[in-house]
Amino acid sequence: MYMLKSVGVMSVAKIAGLLYASLGLLLMPVFLLFALLGTLAQRDHVPFAGLIAIVLAILLPIAYGSMGFVIGAISAWLYNLLSQWAGGVELELIQQPDGPIAPYPVVPPATPAI
Repeated sequence: MYMLKSVGVMSVAKIAGLLYASLGLLLMPVFLLFALLGTLAQRDHVPFAGLIAIVLAILLPIAYGSMGFVIGAISAWLYNLLSQWAGGVELELIQQPDGPIAPYPVVPPATPAI
């Protein structure tokens, strides 16, 4: 049994930032669809409403990525702080043999008798 005592704050922050930015990219089309529907449903037509929605949709992944970076850094820092007090996360690791593993036993084909 292995115990994870600490994590790299910047490495967790970078990965969390990239994950959240990816989430923002996935949500961008949904945001644009709702913005388009909202623009079409208005009684008073605002001339730049569609442009504002496009700018906000572009900023969405950047904002999500920034928030993910900050939240990831705070989470990693808190994990390192609390793992000193309560112990780390226990991991059970197994060692895999090198190379690809066949999902079933490979039996060579029988050679025909001549």
